[in-house]
Amino acid sequence: MDYFSLIIGLLIAGAAGIAYTLLAPGGVRKKSRTIIEDAERQSQNMLKDADVSVRQLELQRQKEFEQELKNSRDEMHQRERKLDKLDSQLEQRQIDLAKQESIVAASQSRLKIKLEQIAQIEADILDVLEKQRKQLHEVTGLSKAEATKRLLKLLEDDLADEVGSRIIKHEKKMEEVCEQQARNILTMTMQRLASEHTSNMTTSTVDIPNDEMKGRIIGREGRNIRAFEQETGIDVIIDDTPGVVIISGFDPVRREVAKVTLDKLISDGRIHPTRIEEVTKETQAEVDKIIMRKGTEALEEVNVHGLNKRIVEMLGRLHYRTSYSQNVLRHSIEVAFLSGMLAEMMGLDPDLARRAGLLHDLGKAADHEIEGGHPKVGADMLKRAGEPPEVVHAALGHHDQILVEHPYTVIVATADACSASRPGARRESLDRYVKRMEELESLAIEFNGVRRAYAVQAGREVRVVVASKDVTDEKAAKICRDIAHAYQEKLSFPGEIKVVVIRESRFTELAK
Repeated sequence: MDYFSLIIGLLIAGAAGIAYTLLAPGGVRKKSRTIIEDAERQSQNMLKDADVSVRQLELQRQKEFEQELKNSRDEMHQRERKLDKLDSQLEQRQIDLAKQESIVAASQSRLKIKLEQIAQIEADILDVLEKQRKQLHEVTGLSKAEATKRLLKLLEDDLADEVGSRIIKHEKKMEEVCEQQARNILTMTMQRLASEHTSNMTTSTVDIPNDEMKGRIIGREGRNIRAFEQETGIDVIIDDTPGVVIISGFDPVRREVAKVTLDKLISDGRIHPTRIEEVTKETQAEVDKIIMRKGTEALEEVNVHGLNKRIVEMLGRLHYRTSYSQNVLRHSIEVAFLSGMLAEMMGLDPDLARRAGLLHDLGKAADHEIEGGHPKVGADMLKRAGEPPEVVHAALGHHDQILVEHPYTVIVATADACSASRPGARRESLDRYVKRMEELESLAIEFNGVRRAYAVQAGREVRVVVASKDVTDEKAAKICRDIAHAYQEKLSFPGEIKVVVIRESRFTELAK
């Protein structure tokens, strides 16, 4: 409402009324005064209504402003919590990096000590030869050339077996050193990765609200289920199991399309051949988008670029593929990280190693469509896409089926074995992993004074908490040594197990 126009109108009306009152006769003047008084009352009421409306509008705007201020504060609090979480993760990564650096330094120092021992043994042999040469020269009075000749002959005859045994001994020591160094590199790489378990179930089932829905899925004379199987290429198994319909098929992508399609049809309630065809096409388009997104996300996660669009699509299809209950896409990403770390430690190109590790199982996305095993199928696809020879060969030979020609093939094969065999990666090894953790903890708890024991870092470290009142520092050191000795005698394990005994005193008081 235009309040200023209203006021001006009222003023004009009042002035006109006054003028008319002054000029009109008495009866007319009285009537005009009544009209003016009514107009004044109406104007006052309208002004009051306008004032109330303005106040209500102000209150509403004030409430909206307070709500916006509250939302801004909530958003600021959420961002602060995220920043705190990122800070804690960064600190944990720094701690892990410091641990890995200490492990590398310890390995280097051990290797340096072994090399110094070998150099000392060689120096001792040279000293013995020099002493024998001088003694022969003094006793026989032979010339240096003759003495050298006889000495060499004597050494060849008397020390032939000893030299051979020393060579074998040193070669064995070097093999042990190299094996230990390789084990340390693999252990450190797996610790740096520290990825989550990737075990998945491979059974596809669809929940239904009631058993009546089974009849609607089958349709009159089975026309609905036949139309569904024809559109999706997947078999639908309907048995006496309550509340569940089973989806069966070799193609995991088709199986996912069929599962989502059936979920939509059940939620919608309209199940007939025409609707089945429409929903299947719609779901197929959605799954195709998901496949491309999953492939792109995997490339961004491992920092690999420049792949053919077809290769990205096949990589995304691995999201729906499992191998021994392990998700193949997550397994490929894990192998890519492990390969990059191993290549970096060996002085090779980590980017190329990550690329080869990410694409090594690409053939699993199409091995049911093309004749041949997944290494050959994947290598053919990568070769046609113009990938480097190292990447093609890694896909072809990561299962040791051909002669190794590139170091990246060995790196990818090693990373593939680490990812597949680490505890928890596959369902069949999870039981053994849990049993080993329980053995480590139960064996430590058997010692007197031990309260709790925790196996951490996949069983490579055991942290033991002892009672501070019952166990002194000297007894804690003895318990630590006894637990380590018990592990050596009673358990069989690769590498080393670090035993840490913790003894602390805590005092707590409440102020009321």
